[in-house]
Amino acid sequence: MFAADDLGGHGDTNDPAALSGYARAFAAVAASPDQTLYVAERGSEVVGTFQTMITTSLTARGSSSMIIEAVQTRGDMRGQGIGARMMEFAIAEAKGRGMRMVQLTSNAKRKDAHRFYERLGFKPSHLGFKMALK
Repeated sequence: MFAADDLGGHGDTNDPAALSGYARAFAAVAASPDQTLYVAERGSEVVGTFQTMITTSLTARGSSSMIIEAVQTRGDMRGQGIGARMMEFAIAEAKGRGMRMVQLTSNAKRKDAHRFYERLGFKPSHLGFKMALK
């Protein structure tokens, strides 16, 4: 799914030479108590995925927040409510764990995604900055 995402610009690929990098990342996520990778299935097919990370900050009285990252619904399955169910699940997980908030970033080019997140109750409250290091 990530390799099929031309807009994301992450350079994801199905090239077997890249497998070791994905395997290292998967192992790091699996080993972390503060990260979880979720996979949405329909029947026996993967139709979506997202990752969550818990971060605790000295601001807001030392509260914890959930960051939702790498949200992806398979291209041919979009518009069927899969993304909404994934986000509803993530929000319920955050509430169940006593998080102060859930937050995510979305590529500035993804206008449809922005409308989707706003329909779910997310507010565009901050301006994000990134610096590529490679």
